[in-house]
Amino acid sequence: MSQTPHLVVAAADVPGRAGPLPRLDRLAYGGDYNPEQWPEHVWAEDVELMRTAGVNLVSVGIFSWALLEPAEGDFDFGWLDRLLDLMHDGGIAVDLATPTAVPPAWFRRRHPGARLVDRHGTALGGGARQSFCPSSPAYAQASARITEQLARRYADHPALVLWHSHNEYGGVNALCYCETSAAAFRDWLRDRHGELARLNDAWGTTFWGQRYGDWAEIEPPFAAPTAVNPAQQLDFLRFSSDAHLANFRRERDILHRLSPGVPVTTNFMLANCKTIDYWRWADEVDVVSNDHYLRAEEPDNHIELAMCADLTRAVAGGRPWLLMEHSTSAVNWQPRNIAKRPGELRRNSLGHLARGAEAVLFFQWRAARFGAEKFHSAMLPHGGTGTRVWREVVELGADLPALEPLRGTRVVGDVAVLWDWESWWALELDWRPSVDLDYRERMAAYYERLWRDRLTVDFVHPERALGDYRLVVVPSLYLTTPSAAENLRRYVAGGGTVLVSYFSGIVDADDAVHPGGYPGALRDLLGLTVEEFLPLRAGETVRLGRPDDVAAAPAPGGWPADPADGRAATLTADVWTEAVLPHAAETVLTYLDGPAAGGPAVTRNRLGAGHAWYVSTRLDAAGLAPVLRAAYRDAGLVPPDGAPESVELIRRAGTDGSRFLIAINHGDLDAELPGTGTDLIDGTFHDGVLRVPAGGVRALRT
Repeated sequence: MSQTPHLVVAAADVPGRAGPLPRLDRLAYGGDYNPEQWPEHVWAEDVELMRTAGVNLVSVGIFSWALLEPAEGDFDFGWLDRLLDLMHDGGIAVDLATPTAVPPAWFRRRHPGARLVDRHGTALGGGARQSFCPSSPAYAQASARITEQLARRYADHPALVLWHSHNEYGGVNALCYCETSAAAFRDWLRDRHGELARLNDAWGTTFWGQRYGDWAEIEPPFAAPTAVNPAQQLDFLRFSSDAHLANFRRERDILHRLSPGVPVTTNFMLANCKTIDYWRWADEVDVVSNDHYLRAEEPDNHIELAMCADLTRAVAGGRPWLLMEHSTSAVNWQPRNIAKRPGELRRNSLGHLARGAEAVLFFQWRAARFGAEKFHSAMLPHGGTGTRVWREVVELGADLPALEPLRGTRVVGDVAVLWDWESWWALELDWRPSVDLDYRERMAAYYERLWRDRLTVDFVHPERALGDYRLVVVPSLYLTTPSAAENLRRYVAGGGTVLVSYFSGIVDADDAVHPGGYPGALRDLLGLTVEEFLPLRAGETVRLGRPDDVAAAPAPGGWPADPADGRAATLTADVWTEAVLPHAAETVLTYLDGPAAGGPAVTRNRLGAGHAWYVSTRLDAAGLAPVLRAAYRDAGLVPPDGAPESVELIRRAGTDGSRFLIAINHGDLDAELPGTGTDLIDGTFHDGVLRVPAGGVRALRT
């Protein structure tokens, strides 16, 4: 590639700094272990099987509060003592969890006011997990007590290498509407807005006569006869994310105080949990960890896996992170739980590793015989050691030591993509111009195009420095703050290339429309005005092509000049169009039909030393190909060539000059691509031609 790649240098690159798990100096392999579900005589058998599989780290205690504190203030740690000693004697390290995701039955009985309440005011029952109000003082007290007991008892245990706070914060109890939450929400609003007049202004309460004269009049956004104030809903989402963060901070601070030197994490659900603003959480954990499960029915779901791994690396600031959970085969909670095919377990695991993970952990070690997850796959299936899944688990464990040279190296990114949870929240509130506006869908479409062009993505918060990236892609930024808009303007004026998708730049942080017309905060950057949104009917499509009056002229703006490269062909779009009025931008593609017929569909604006592209309609990943190719030319990006589309490519680099290329073949045919070096896994030397078998993985030291 002709461009200089972007390499994040993080703390672990600096001599003398430890990796993510200072007490575990190798790649971690293992998963959730729930020994309390089994007789103790099984535990010793499990340790031997773990050693056979190459397991060196297990997460324990995640759902064991009722066993550790069977009655309020009455603790029983005997079984956990024996377990941790057994793990240590077997050479297996422990990620010890605080069990606070599931308060015991006695807690719900003694503290009925701590029950989770839904938007309709209905108190929800137990019998599941996370059925508690995150703002409950009783929960705060009880969770702090069990956390302190665990920290005092096990801080110096030789098996302990990591603390695991809670489990999937906000996973199923993201929002609570009880009276306790309402009071906490009002306190949060006072801190955010200061004065009630400022809140009334931010929420636009002159609309529909919603003005508040006293803080006590404010409620959570309960279900109402019609759409609830979107600014109120947006603040409630912020408050709720912060309520969970306060619970994490409480436990983390106890663990730091009583168990210094042992990192604390909690398992995120990046890209698939809408209700937690993980940018705000990123600096709160000592090491970022993530849970990821394939969307099993989606074709090419390995691309979504790559997107989630890249987002996890971004939240980790480019540092190594931990894959805390994924599955060996099928899960149990999707509509149709499709089993992984032979080799998929390995490709999935090494795909995460290639994109920055330094732990490959599964849910769970031994398949459960009872409960809601008894049909969820495991490292040790119900069928035992005679199964294909077990054989693949053992084979993967045997491969991982050969990949140790990847530790401490960093993924080399090519393109920045802006991601913002607050904009996601705001985009999908009530009464937007179309129900088909979908934040996650646009992210996935643009990511897929970049993935198929073999460009590695670094996700970035809209207000953070864009560094030396040659291209920044903005798939969806409905909520755009002035600082985010200025960040993009400064980047483009300095020589960068940005590509922005539709319905971006529209509102500020309070969901108020930016003055002066659409696209609001990005109007000057893009050199155009959107006079009117023109969403399409369900199933309706429009065609895009070169403007008729310049059809025979040289293509502007780096648009591919070769008809085979897309110039002569029309593109098909759906869901959304706009009446675009350029005032500085040039028209690259025009609507050939539909409500915006004859108007600009794709534009390009020169600003300072750079360029800003705008795509005012929904193109799928295939339709985005010629548009992004044109943007690549402006950016000076040259995607790697010579590899089949089925082959995923990730480059890694170390500060010592070492370079690696990981190639994952998701296709059914063997693949060949340019490459010279030695495969870390099997020692094969490839001289100019890298051969990757169907369904196989190569990790080349180049």
